[in-house]
Amino acid sequence: MGLQHYNLRAALLVFVLLPVLALAGLAGWYTLQLLERQGEKRMRDEIDLIARAIRQPLGYAIEQGREGSLAQALDSASRIGRVYGVYVYDSDGNRIGTSGPTAPAAGSRRAAELVSEGDRRDEFQRVEGGEDVYSYFLPLADSGGRISGLLQVTRRTSEFRDYIARLRTQGLAALVLTSLLLTVVIYIGHHKAVGSHVRAMLTAMRQVSRGQRDRRLPMHGPRELNQLAVGINRMLESLTTQREVLDEHRREQARLEDRLHQSERMAAIGRLAAGVAHELGAPLNVVDGKAQRALRQPGLDPHLVRGLEDIRAEVRRMNFIVRQLMDFGRNNPLQCQPERADRLIRTVQAQCGDAAAGRDVVLEMVGQPPAPVLPLDRLRMEQALSNLLRNALQAATARVRLGWFVEGDQAGFSIEDDGPGIPASEREKIFEPFYTTKGVAEGTGLGLAVAAAAVKDHGGRIEVDPGSMGGARFRILLPLADAEVQS
Repeated sequence: MGLQHYNLRAALLVFVLLPVLALAGLAGWYTLQLLERQGEKRMRDEIDLIARAIRQPLGYAIEQGREGSLAQALDSASRIGRVYGVYVYDSDGNRIGTSGPTAPAAGSRRAAELVSEGDRRDEFQRVEGGEDVYSYFLPLADSGGRISGLLQVTRRTSEFRDYIARLRTQGLAALVLTSLLLTVVIYIGHHKAVGSHVRAMLTAMRQVSRGQRDRRLPMHGPRELNQLAVGINRMLESLTTQREVLDEHRREQARLEDRLHQSERMAAIGRLAAGVAHELGAPLNVVDGKAQRALRQPGLDPHLVRGLEDIRAEVRRMNFIVRQLMDFGRNNPLQCQPERADRLIRTVQAQCGDAAAGRDVVLEMVGQPPAPVLPLDRLRMEQALSNLLRNALQAATARVRLGWFVEGDQAGFSIEDDGPGIPASEREKIFEPFYTTKGVAEGTGLGLAVAAAAVKDHGGRIEVDPGSMGGARFRILLPLADAEVQS
């Protein structure tokens, strides 16, 4: 793990715990030094206290020459557990009393020098056998205050060392225990205060990266982590919103591209249809004319007459198809004039009256006055309404209702029948060229496509939905911004 990728727990251990432990170690070392010096001083003070306790009896015994009192004082001092050996010298440096091992005793010359100096003195020395001792020298005085001898009290140096070693061991143990406790406290504290919350945030972020776009970071823990979670959640909300907007733009772009492709395809089909209609129109007229002239000849066989009439009927049907092809392929600009909706409806009703009567269908005209006046290309809109009405007549059982309406900022026409209706799956397809649900002799699939093209050129659209009469309802919706409502 590189230094740039360390986690928060490692940062706490490196940048918090280790400096604290280093400071604690320095403080412990300094404290241990103080304790060692204080312990050494206390042990020396104990020797000094013992020496001062027997100093006066020993000085009196030397002054009076009482060897018994001298030996008794020495024995009382040697029975103290902390004392290793006690030695008494006269003013010439000769040893006159001993209690304990003789090895640590000072020589006569050294003792004489210390007596002549008349000061307290302490020193460490190594005796025979390799043992180190601590010697404390204290001058003895008679009743007149004159130096009459020297007292030497010794103690094993190992006692000093053992005491210091115990202090060091206890200090090191305390430092190790403190380090362990600090490590445990920091680990548990990090987990409770920071680690668990950070882990929950990381888990949520991983879920977001795996595709759970609605997942958000938990807003718990310390204020800084809470603020961080709030900021990240706001960022995720913004990204989600931007993604939704982008997806909507993409869908809209796809719809526009589909419409463009559809328009280009319709334009291509229109050009093809116009060309085919133009090429078929003249030959059909020739066929119809020759059949008509043949029928004028007298004495024709009845079978031949029926055949010629069938030819003329099929030619008329083909001419109707040609006219629809030419209407679909027409790309002329609109010639719009103000037209009253009710008059346009009556004109279309009159045009299809015979067809309705032939199918025994009742035509009903509805509309709430006043009727709107709309800017329309009368021929194109009449053709659109006529195609829709003929389609309704073919599907109706007994009634067809046509009329006009005004709704908010829109106006238009409606044609409704009581037939079987149009399935929802086919409502988008019925306006495609050459798409039909009728038989071969009943429809070409161009009537609704011509109507849709005419309405689209007027800036409107055609909606298909189930009607109140049980069949289909076609609604032509046109913008009312350029319309005028008149009585």
